[in-house]
Amino acid sequence: MPGQKLSVVVTRRLPEVVETRMSELFDVELREADTKMDKAELVAAMTRADVLVPCVTDHIDAGMLGQAGNRLKLIANYGAGVDHIDVSTARQRGILVSNTPGVMTDDTADMTIALMLAVTRRIPEGLSVMQEGRWTGWAPTAYMGSRIGGKRLGILGMGRIGQAVARRAAAFGMQVHYHNRRRLHEDIETALEATYWESLDQMLARVDVLSINCPHTPSTFHLMNARRLKLMKPGAVIVNTSRGEVIDENALTRMLRAGDLGGAGLDVFERGHEVNPRLRELENVVLLPHMGSATLEGRVEMGEKVLINIKTFDDGHRPPDLVVPSML
Repeated sequence: MPGQKLSVVVTRRLPEVVETRMSELFDVELREADTKMDKAELVAAMTRADVLVPCVTDHIDAGMLGQAGNRLKLIANYGAGVDHIDVSTARQRGILVSNTPGVMTDDTADMTIALMLAVTRRIPEGLSVMQEGRWTGWAPTAYMGSRIGGKRLGILGMGRIGQAVARRAAAFGMQVHYHNRRRLHEDIETALEATYWESLDQMLARVDVLSINCPHTPSTFHLMNARRLKLMKPGAVIVNTSRGEVIDENALTRMLRAGDLGGAGLDVFERGHEVNPRLRELENVVLLPHMGSATLEGRVEMGEKVLINIKTFDDGHRPPDLVVPSML
């Protein structure tokens, strides 16, 4: 109907400035509590909305899309990753899917380096000692970690975030190696001073630190399985700010507990917020609650991309960040 505002349902609380602007532009249903919708709530939301704005905690499968009815026309995801949405089924049902790529590149790359330093320099252990009042003064051999300068960094997934990690790592004096589905253009590879490995196995055996920056797809599920983890040096460190499903978490935990790996910095986990309790017991493991993109600037920019995608769709055009199955 001419003049009728698009109906939009948002599944989680967003930054206030984003919610306010969305309310000005559309007929918006905002989430009162900052809690995850259950499956029934998500299905109900899809039946009464022209546009659904979900995030990474909202798993939307084929069965749920089959119950959505005919009203839903766009899923404007608040986030870059869309592995929680059955994009192929959505497209088959005439539902477009958009995302917010490129916004959290720098924030996630910063957190990758932060985790790398936290593990190698034993920062959590130092914090714990100070907060508990157990420090008795400086000692020559206390809390010795290892420097990252001069170490070999292996980057698994050399997209936007992987390249941003490479640039930061180079500033710390690290030697950058990478494995990617496709080799980078020669100019980019030269600018990053990065060495390409067609064989992931061969790269893993040579690096001191591994940064996981690839998306979760059927082909990357448990890409870092027990066999590949065993290829790594005993003192190697793994940092994951991408998707938890890329690592076999049980195998990683066993190797860390046995001392077969030097440590790990994890911002994401295989089973969402359900963290393997044995990981919490290890001093050489740093765990964060999916904070990689958690900056005010980044979250507002994500919201702005969502707004642009919805407004462009409302104006009768293709959303600029449209996701198609061939991209996955």
